Amino acid sequence: MIKSCVTIALVPQIKTGPWIFWEDLEAGMAKAAKLGFDAIELFTASPDAISIPRLKELLGKYKLKLAAVGTGAGKVIHGLTLTDPDSEIRKKAISFISDMIDFGAAFGAPAIIGSMQGNVLPGNDRDETMSWLTDGLNKLGKHAESNQVILIYEPLNRYETNLLNTLEAGSNFLDSLETKSVKLLADLFHMNIEEGNPEESILNWGKNIGHVHFADSNRRPMGFGHTSMKPIAEALNTIGYSDYASAEAFPYPDPDAAAEQTIAEFRKWFR
Repeated sequence: MIKSCVTIALVPQIKTGPWIFWEDLEAGMAKAAKLGFDAIELFTASPDAISIPRLKELLGKYKLKLAAVGTGAGKVIHGLTLTDPDSEIRKKAISFISDMIDFGAAFGAPAIIGSMQGNVLPGNDRDETMSWLTDGLNKLGKHAESNQVILIYEPLNRYETNLLNTLEAGSNFLDSLETKSVKLLADLFHMNIEEGNPEESILNWGKNIGHVHFADSNRRPMGFGHTSMKPIAEALNTIGYSDYASAEAFPYPDPDAAAEQTIAEFRKWFR
C-alpha cells in the first residue's frame, strides 16, 4: 500500500520552494498527524539541525514516520555538488551527503540527491562529469547499504540539470553502477516536463523507483494543475509500488490548504 507524506522545510536561508510546511517542525508534524499523513519528508540545513533523540520523540508523539531527508542544502547553502570540477568540493559534497545518510538511517529513511548532483558546466567534458557522478554515487550507495538504507537519486528537468532528466536515463545509469543500493525518485512535476508518457515510463522503469514526489504539473499540490493522475496511479499500483508519495509542492494557496488538498488527492487515488 502506498503511504502518504508531506514535506517540511527547516532551512532559514530559504524563503521559497516546493515544501508544504515551513520552519516550525512540531507545528508541521501536528498538522500532518491531524490530517492523517503517514510520514514527513525533511529538508534541513545540516544533519545536526535537529537532534536524533528529539526527532524520535516528536515522531513517536505524533505517530509519524520519517520518509526521507533532502540534501539540497548542501548546494543551496554550501555550493557543493557531486560533479564540481574541483575535487575538494566533490569530496565535501560526498561527506555532506554521507552525514545526511547517517542522519536518515537512524530512522530507516533514505537521503535524496537532487540538486547536489550538479551539472555539466560550460567548458567541461560530459564523460568526465558523468564519471564524477558515477564515483560519488558508488561511494554513497555503498555507504547507504552499510547503514541498511537505500539512496535516492532524482532525475530533474532540463531547466535544473543537464545530467539525467528521465526515468529511462536514470535507470540506465543506475544499472551501470557498482552499487545496487541507489533507487530513483519519480517526481511527477519533473516527469510532466520530461516524460512523453509518465505512466508508461513508470511501467517500464518501475523496478528502480524508490520514492515518489506527489505534485502537479505546475508544482502546486496535486489537483491544482493538469496532470492526469488516474493512469499514473494505476501504473504505480501495477508495478507494486508500496513506498511513499510525498508532497514536494508549493504551499499553494497556503500551507494548511495545500496539505488538505494533498491528502484529499492522495486518498482519491491510493486509498
